[in-house]
Amino acid sequence: MSQTPPDRAARRGTSRSGGERKNSRGEVTRQLLLTAAERLFALHGIAAVPLRDIGAAAGQRNHAVVQYHFGERDEVVKAIMEFRGAQSEASRVDLVAGLMLGTTPPTVADVVAAFVRPLAIHIQPDNYYLTFLSLYITEEGGYEGLGGNVHTGASVVTLQTVLRRLVPDIPDAVLEERWWVTLTSAVHALARYHAAQRKRSSLPAPIGVLIDDLVAMLSAGLTAPPAAGDPRAVRQ
Repeated sequence: MSQTPPDRAARRGTSRSGGERKNSRGEVTRQLLLTAAERLFALHGIAAVPLRDIGAAAGQRNHAVVQYHFGERDEVVKAIMEFRGAQSEASRVDLVAGLMLGTTPPTVADVVAAFVRPLAIHIQPDNYYLTFLSLYITEEGGYEGLGGNVHTGASVVTLQTVLRRLVPDIPDAVLEERWWVTLTSAVHALARYHAAQRKRSSLPAPIGVLIDDLVAMLSAGLTAPPAAGDPRAVRQ
């Protein structure tokens, strides 16, 4: 059986190793660009930041580096959402599984907490995701404007299904709107807490207490009686 000459094998090994190093460098650059874009979008607005400024903020000299790795602005936004959303989703999946498989029936507060707490993991010093997301959903007309992605994926749909079973007396149309308001309000509130923490280095209460109270407040809103005269509250 013929054997590959040592020099050819060495070249192949070098090629593979070089390719791995190149891919690794590419991933590092991509991550630097994502975090730079997230911060600049959060501070200045998504539409106001030139793509070349993102590259410069990430320490890249090539003015077209963002287009090389992502394409246009919408793809940068999508990549940020996928990256950060996947981090929240990993935590949320476990919480949803606990609700479905737990020995005690879940409450409305459990459902709300399973949405809010995985978002709160982004309250970190070098993380600008909540501020970015708050701006983005405002531009898109609310959380429902995010469309079908990790943020409105299987675990969020499951939470909404569980909620429907827990509050059968609230008409579907009313509960649907309240659900979207709950998700949107949760993002805005967490972004506010994070921004206040950055600006003042202190909050009116420990962040854990504020999150607990946010869950309690949003849960109460979901279960409140419909407003008098609301035509959606008239069952057919």
